[in-house]
Amino acid sequence: MANEFWDLYDESRKPLNKTHIRGDDICDGEYHIVIGVWTINSKGKILLTLRHPEKESYPNYWENTGGAALAGETTRQAAVRELFEETGILCSESELILIGTTNGSRHIIDTFILLKDVSPDEIRLQDGETCDAIWVSLEEIYILIKEEKLAFPIVEKFNYYHAVIKDFINNL
Repeated sequence: MANEFWDLYDESRKPLNKTHIRGDDICDGEYHIVIGVWTINSKGKILLTLRHPEKESYPNYWENTGGAALAGETTRQAAVRELFEETGILCSESELILIGTTNGSRHIIDTFILLKDVSPDEIRLQDGETCDAIWVSLEEIYILIKEEKLAFPIVEKFNYYHAVIKDFINNL
């Protein structure tokens, strides 16, 4: 597996003009960019993928699409790439709606909504990353959270953006 390189930023998202190799420790005050995409279809259903059972963290848990921006990528480019890699879904950068940015301990997360109708047979899962996909309602996400089947970091992000996602679905 080839090394994955990330650009590093300060907490205000100012570039530090440094790259980082995934897996190495990130120093205090350094951040990399991460994206999350909530894909929602015209029926108000949200796409979730199941993390591969061999994943180091949260194997066999449901999640939305997400990942790190590679060195030189914008967050929109990263979102388009991650969505295609994990699900086979193609979209343009202009289709992505930025709903917010949050800072984690060592990362800055841009979260997007994508309105896209995709049939289940069009979804192409990424070997070693995702092993299933489902379209769920908000009520079904609440059940997955209660049953502890949604990865904990995703639960945190969903809870943070819940009102925005719910409003988006209600306005379809």
